[in-house]
Amino acid sequence: MFDEIMEKFEGSPSQQAVIRLLLERGFSVNDDGRVVSGGIEIPNTGIAREIDVDRRVVDSTTDVILDDPELRRIFQNISQVPSLMDLAPVLDLTVLAIEVDDADRKGIVAAVTGLLADHDVSIRQTISEDPEFTDEPRLYLVTDQDLPGELITELRDLEFVRKIELQ
Repeated sequence: MFDEIMEKFEGSPSQQAVIRLLLERGFSVNDDGRVVSGGIEIPNTGIAREIDVDRRVVDSTTDVILDDPELRRIFQNISQVPSLMDLAPVLDLTVLAIEVDDADRKGIVAAVTGLLADHDVSIRQTISEDPEFTDEPRLYLVTDQDLPGELITELRDLEFVRKIELQ
C-alpha cells in the first residue's frame, strides 16, 4: 500500500516527503485541505519546516490527496496512536525493540509476547510497525518490569530475530 501511495507522487520527492511525514505522524487531511491531528490544525509552515520543503508543497500535496478518492479515504481516516515509548524513561518503563529478518512472517508477535508471558512479564503496550510503511519495521514492547537475562537470550535465539535493543 505504501508503494502505491508513493507512486502517485513519484514525480515529486518533496511531495513524497510530505506524504511520509503524514503517515509517520498519523496526521490526516480535512475537507478544507488542512493537515490535522484529531481536531487540531497543524500549520503547513510547520510541516514544511520539519521536512525542509516550501509551504506550497504541503498545499499542493493536500490538494492531490483531496482530488484522489483513494488517497482521500486514507488520509481522512488515519489517526495517531499515543505511544509510551518516549515516556518510558520518565515513567521507569522498559522498551524492548526487536528487528526481524522478514517482517511479513506470520507469528512474530505471538512468539515474542508468548515468551514474555512465559516469564510472567506483563506488557503495557505493543507497537508493530507496518512493513509497508517503513523500510526497517520493528516490534516494540513496553513493560514496567525488568527483563530477565534468560528471556533476552530466548528472544535473541528466535530464528527470525535479527537485533534486540533495550531502552
